[in-house]
Amino acid sequence: MSLLYLLGGRQRKLLFTDEDESRLYEAALILRLDTETGTATLEVEYKSPPEARASEESSHVFKSATLVGNKFYTCTSTEALIFDVPSFKRIGYVSLPCFNDLHHIAPAPDGSLFVASTGLDMVVKFTPTGQVLEQWNVLGENPWSRFSRDVDYRRVESTKPHQSHPNAVFHLGDEVWVTRFSQRDAICLTHPGKRIGIDVQRPHDGLVCGDRIYFTTVDGRIVIADRSRLEVERIVDLNEVHRAQDREDSLLGWCRGVLPLDERRAWVGFTRVRKTKFKENVLWIKHAFKSKERSTHLGLYDIVEGKCLQEIDLEQFGMSVIFGIYNMELIPRV
Repeated sequence: MSLLYLLGGRQRKLLFTDEDESRLYEAALILRLDTETGTATLEVEYKSPPEARASEESSHVFKSATLVGNKFYTCTSTEALIFDVPSFKRIGYVSLPCFNDLHHIAPAPDGSLFVASTGLDMVVKFTPTGQVLEQWNVLGENPWSRFSRDVDYRRVESTKPHQSHPNAVFHLGDEVWVTRFSQRDAICLTHPGKRIGIDVQRPHDGLVCGDRIYFTTVDGRIVIADRSRLEVERIVDLNEVHRAQDREDSLLGWCRGVLPLDERRAWVGFTRVRKTKFKENVLWIKHAFKSKERSTHLGLYDIVEGKCLQEIDLEQFGMSVIFGIYNMELIPRV
């Protein structure tokens, strides 16, 4: 496979390097990357409208998405967008008051949509026309016990600290699952009690691929679980891969975005770590100031042999943060 879609954003030129993430990115981006030639094409550059953001300074960034056939389901922090591909004509749009710091969107087989509304520690099920069908607090509480139905949370810049920080929604048959960053697990929302522990570190992605579920953890590991047994069967530490191969200690970056090509190879995304911001969730970088800092990039790994096969710097294409990697070659041509 040589053609990929990448989702993320471009960072503002800052006067102060510790700018908060909620104001850090000036444009949401979708890139088409040719991994053989190392060239990229900008498919979409997007900014959320004023009514769907907290202020003029709010970040514009695409978070994690789902690609199904010729429909690309994407989200910003406060919006769900659907694009036709490869034309990238926008064919769907929903923005609801309960959308705050969205991290992922996933369609269901019945046509409904699910988002991780991370800022409200919630998963929301809704129709493509914006009718809310169901809401779950990912800690098993009343969804509105800590928040108010009367507040438009699109206009609230941040609700941090989050108690759970749900990241990715996925389906196992008719079951709805979500990853929980702070609890280091994935849980079933529709059949409470089912759980996959991801004890090694805080997870991000949850991607179902055949009989397995692929998770990333922020510190650079791929955690592979068996979907039938709901147990972790393998952990691949990409830091160890680089230490063995490069013989140097480098900070790979904030690990987020995974695309398995087969049982052996997988693309993984890394976002440059801003070392000036240690306010939350980065305590895993115990040796950050002693490590070589890596740019935002993609890595292709042989997870059987434990080798890095290819790396591509994304900052050369204007992408400062990456949230997702998607297989363009599965898209029908028109």
